[in-house]
Amino acid sequence: MTVTDSPADRRHLAGPDAAPARPPLALTPLIALSLGYFLVMLDVTVVTVAVPDIRDSLHAGPSALQWIVDGYSTLFAGLLLLGGGLGDRLGHRRMFLTGLAVFTAASLACGLAGTTAVLVGGRLAQGAGAAFLVPASLALLRATYPDRAVRARAIAIWGAVASIAFGAGPVVGGLLIAGLDWRAVFWLNLPVGALAVALTLRHLPATPREPATRREPATHRMDPAGQVLGVLALVALAGGINEAGAQGWTSPVVLGFFAVGVVALALFIAVERRLEASVRIRPGGRAPLLRLSLLRTGAFSATAVIGLLISLGYYGMLFLSTLYFRQERGYDALTTGLALLPSVCMGLIAAPVFSRAAARTGPYVPMTLGLFLGAAGFLGWLLAGPGTAYPVLLFALIATGLGQTLTALASMAAIIESAPADGAGVASAVFNVSRQVGSAVGVALFGTLVATSDHLTDGLHLSAALAAAAFLTGGFLAIGARRRAAAAVGGTA
Repeated sequence: MTVTDSPADRRHLAGPDAAPARPPLALTPLIALSLGYFLVMLDVTVVTVAVPDIRDSLHAGPSALQWIVDGYSTLFAGLLLLGGGLGDRLGHRRMFLTGLAVFTAASLACGLAGTTAVLVGGRLAQGAGAAFLVPASLALLRATYPDRAVRARAIAIWGAVASIAFGAGPVVGGLLIAGLDWRAVFWLNLPVGALAVALTLRHLPATPREPATRREPATHRMDPAGQVLGVLALVALAGGINEAGAQGWTSPVVLGFFAVGVVALALFIAVERRLEASVRIRPGGRAPLLRLSLLRTGAFSATAVIGLLISLGYYGMLFLSTLYFRQERGYDALTTGLALLPSVCMGLIAAPVFSRAAARTGPYVPMTLGLFLGAAGFLGWLLAGPGTAYPVLLFALIATGLGQTLTALASMAAIIESAPADGAGVASAVFNVSRQVGSAVGVALFGTLVATSDHLTDGLHLSAALAAAAFLTGGFLAIGARRRAAAAVGGTA
C-alpha cells in the first residue's frame, strides 16, 4: 500500500464532500495595507510630544499649535466620506495609492516647513491623504481576503499594527526628538510611505470594481452637492468639537461651527435622500455619495454607533490618563508613555484572540466581550488617586486597552460583512467618521469635565463612569446587532 502525503492526495482520499482547504494568508499585500494604516495612526499621536519644540522653533502661538495637532484629525474626518465614495467609484487600489502619495508628500512639506502656516497646511494635507487611504485600505482587505476566517486574521494583524503605531507614537516621537529634532517625526514617514507604495504596486492587483468604474461615468454621474455638503458638515462639526476644548462649549466660534455643521448636515441628508430616490426611477441620474438606506440596516447602524462609543470612552480616558500621570503623579513624557504601554499595546494580545474567536463565532461575540471587559476596566479608574500605586491601575489599563482593541477589530470585520460589495469604501468611511467624531467628543467632553472640577481626579472619576456607561451601551447594541445579523442570514437562506 502506498502512503500519500500531498494535499491533493489527502483531498482525494477524503472524498468529494470534504471541506476545501482554507486559502493561506498572503502576507505581502497585508504588509502594504498595514504600513499605510500605520502611518495614519502614528501621526495621530507622534506630533503631540513635538509641540514644545515646534513652538520654540517656529514661534507658534496657541491657536497655530492647536491646528497643528487637531487640523490633521479635522480634515481626516471631514474628507472620509468623499474618500470612500471615490474609492467605490474609481477603484480602491487607485485611491489607496493616491492617499499614500498625498500623505508622503505632505510629510515632506511638514519636515521642510519654515513657518507655522506651511506646517498647518502640511498637516491638513496629511489629513486629506489619510481620508483617501483608510477607507480604501479596509475595502482592499475585503477584496484581497474573501474567505471569512482568513479575512479575520488579516484584519487582526492590520488592526494590531495600527494599535501599536498609535501607542508607540509618544515614545517614538520622544526618541526622534531627543536624537535629532522635531522635523524627524515627519521624515520617518518618507521611507515607510515609499515602501508601502512599492509593495502596493507590485503585490496588490486592482480590485474587480476598478475596471467597471471606467464605464460608470456614462451611467452614473457624480454628486458634487453631496460631496461639498458632506465635507462642510463634517469639517465644521469636527472643528467645533476641537475648539470646544480650548474656548468652551458656549463660545461664539464653537456655536458658529456647530450651526454651520448642523445646517450642512441637514442639507446633505435631504440631497442624498432625493438622489437615492431618483436613481431608482432614472438609473442614469446622479448617484448619491451616501446611500441612506445603508444606515437602515440594523447591524450596520448599530456597529457604526458602537464605533463612536468606543472612541468616545477610550480616547477620552486616554487623554485624561495622560494628564493624570503627568500632572497628578509628576511623570515625565517618556515615563508617561511607558506607563500607558499596557493599555495602548494590547493589540498584540487582542489580534490573535479576535482572529481565533471570529473564525468560529463571527465578529459579534468578541465585540460584545470586548465592550463588557472595557466597561469593567473603566470602573477600575475609580481607584485612581494622588498616591495610588501603579500596580493598582494595571487592571484598568489592560482591560480598557484589550476591550477597546478587541471591539475595534470586531467592528471593522462586522462593517465589512454588512456592507454591499459596491459600497465597501463608503461603509468603511462611515465607520471611521463615527470613530473620529467619538474621539473628538470624548477628548473635548472629558477635558471640560476635568477643567470644571475642583480636582483632576474628580473629573477623572466622573469621566471613567461615563466611559463605562458608553461601553455598556455598546455591549447591549452588539447583542442586538448579532441577533439582527443572524435573522438577516436566516431570511436569505
